Amino acid sequence: MDRRTFIKLTAVSTTATLGGCSVPGQQLIRFIPEEELKPGLAEWKPSVCPLCSAGCGLTVKVMQADVEVVKDGQHGVVTRGVAKKLEGHPAHPVSQGGLCARGQAAIQVTYHPDRLVQPLIRRGNRASGTLEPTTWDQAITELVAKLDALAGNGHQAALTILAGGRPTLRRALFDQFAAKFGAAPTVVHEVFSDDLLRYANGKSFGAAQLPTYDLGNAGFVLGFGADFLGTWNAPVAHAAAYGRMRRGRPGKRGYFVQVEGRMTQTGAVADQWVPVQPGTEGVLALGIAHVLLRDGLRPATTGRAGALIDGWASGLPEYAPEQVAAITGAKAERIVKLAHDFAGRGPAVAIVGGTPLAHTNGLFTALAVNALNELSGVVGRSGGVLFTPQLALPVAARGSLAQLVASPPQLLIVDGANPVFSAPVAMKVRDALDRIPYIVSFTNFLDETSALADLVLPDHTFLETIAEALPESGSSSAVISIAGPVMTPLFETRGAADVLIDVAGKLKSPLDLPWGSYQEMARASLAPLGDEAWTTAQKQSGWWGELPAAATTRPTAAEPKPRPVRYAAPTFSGDVGDFPYHFLPYASAALLDGSLAHLPWLQEMPDPLTSAMWSSWVEINPKTAAQLGVALGDVVEVTSTAGTLRVPAFINPAMAPDIIAMPVGQGHHSYTRYASGRGQNPLEILAPVAHPETGTLAWAATRVKVARVSDPDGRLIMFSALGELRENPLEGETR
Repeated sequence: MDRRTFIKLTAVSTTATLGGCSVPGQQLIRFIPEEELKPGLAEWKPSVCPLCSAGCGLTVKVMQADVEVVKDGQHGVVTRGVAKKLEGHPAHPVSQGGLCARGQAAIQVTYHPDRLVQPLIRRGNRASGTLEPTTWDQAITELVAKLDALAGNGHQAALTILAGGRPTLRRALFDQFAAKFGAAPTVVHEVFSDDLLRYANGKSFGAAQLPTYDLGNAGFVLGFGADFLGTWNAPVAHAAAYGRMRRGRPGKRGYFVQVEGRMTQTGAVADQWVPVQPGTEGVLALGIAHVLLRDGLRPATTGRAGALIDGWASGLPEYAPEQVAAITGAKAERIVKLAHDFAGRGPAVAIVGGTPLAHTNGLFTALAVNALNELSGVVGRSGGVLFTPQLALPVAARGSLAQLVASPPQLLIVDGANPVFSAPVAMKVRDALDRIPYIVSFTNFLDETSALADLVLPDHTFLETIAEALPESGSSSAVISIAGPVMTPLFETRGAADVLIDVAGKLKSPLDLPWGSYQEMARASLAPLGDEAWTTAQKQSGWWGELPAAATTRPTAAEPKPRPVRYAAPTFSGDVGDFPYHFLPYASAALLDGSLAHLPWLQEMPDPLTSAMWSSWVEINPKTAAQLGVALGDVVEVTSTAGTLRVPAFINPAMAPDIIAMPVGQGHHSYTRYASGRGQNPLEILAPVAHPETGTLAWAATRVKVARVSDPDGRLIMFSALGELRENPLEGETR
């Protein structure tokens, strides 16, 4: 099946025929249907979107269709109910009936022509061996033997689990497996991690989680870098609340100011867009706080968040408007005006996330914005900063990717993480994985990391198993998103959580996991919420409401003698004389961190700024481009201390002259036909600078230099005002 046919099939929701599973020249068998369905009639079933950590609830349109399947190693066709369309669940507190474009494309995960259909085992070494099909019995026997060998030699700590960043019950299961086996702490890797904000919120407010902003009741919103309407945190929930703030209250329209160095999707709809020097956003926040205190616009506070800021008790004398202007580049008069607007249009709330926290001084910035919110009096109040109550789960220790690289384990289990793609090359993750004797990967697709595995265990997709998430933001009430499955598995795949429970019971020294299946674990997790919690969740994509006190995460106590922080300029890899520009990789509107690059609907979705598709580009301010002699579409070389990329240029006036920006998402070497060998990966040339507090990547801490290489080479695909279509990846390519 070629790409165009695949996209047409899923786009118009005709048959759910799958490419990639049938064997050329092999006659398909017509299997007996396992279920009775009425042709042409749709049933809507609840589910949960898996493509980001927001945990939006779904309704899935299920209808009868003929589909290609694999049964007992045989390829055939069967009539059954399959998913045809995804929509946001109207009753779900996070999605509220909405669904972003990325969520709409999630259906392509199940019907992808390059989806893995059975377990794979490596024959030979990684350099010359190949991954070949095997049975589930053989695969589980192999994994059990490897774990028993570690335990038999007393090397349980030589097992490490590497997981993605989404908070789920599934990840809690992997944590418990690791703890009961005696493994090293689970390593959670996410390139655009919000762990630093969680850490700051724990210190400021006692809640180590992402906040929920009551935008619908806010009068003034001051954003510091967070693309909350595009790619950060819970965009669907934020968009609904932002709409209420702007036009949902007759006679009152909220005001919005965005502070950032490069205009995001969110910044593009602001009433004011304020560019500042990278890493100085926290200084501006304290400059506004200084004016609020100096001019008597807010009473002085002695709260927990303010106690973490040096000079707070004395009115922040080091953050007078003139001093702040010299550091940030924002004019002193504008700082004073922002402060007075902040005080006069309340309730006023400040939002911080994304790039400002990716600098080496990100903790200072987060704490400064938290203190401003405390001064505004909106923490825990209408129109301000709320914290969604969280279901209490066992707290597990966490390892860092840097620790894994420094001391590779003997056995690595990977679940939902791809650090070979998403970590800087200078971290040498690939070299570390090559030193690990045995790697197991739970996955739907072969990506750069799972391609190195010795045992690949294909997972059900979210439509074929229990789909769940633990939203930490986007709702004032507690939410556990959980539902499904909505359809029978198409191939010889198994749910990763069920496989892990099965393996735990087959070890020579079985682990005392108290459940026989993942569904039992999920039901047990909801048991403290009442007898009807599970049944209710299955009808509406989750459970929400008031958590019993015994099932709620408790806030952390304030430090008895906190160490106040003060501003220190961010540091960067690369001397300013040799590398004059700040390099800003940012989450793609379609592909996020690159984990969605395998979905053709998202590759085909025009970027909201450039209209580019299927490609990479680098964004340069017009003044900077003129100095470099660079025009639209010219190929430029971007060089850091860690490496070099060559990409076409896009001239973007909505960014500071000393910033060079590039979307993350493309540049995969191995990630299905739709993503492999397309564009460049900006993460490759980042310096491996980490935040000392969390060990997460400071992905805005790299400087670069730029040089024009050649005229346009045709790789940048743009429509409309940016020129003709130079390449069509849907034409001329087949399987």
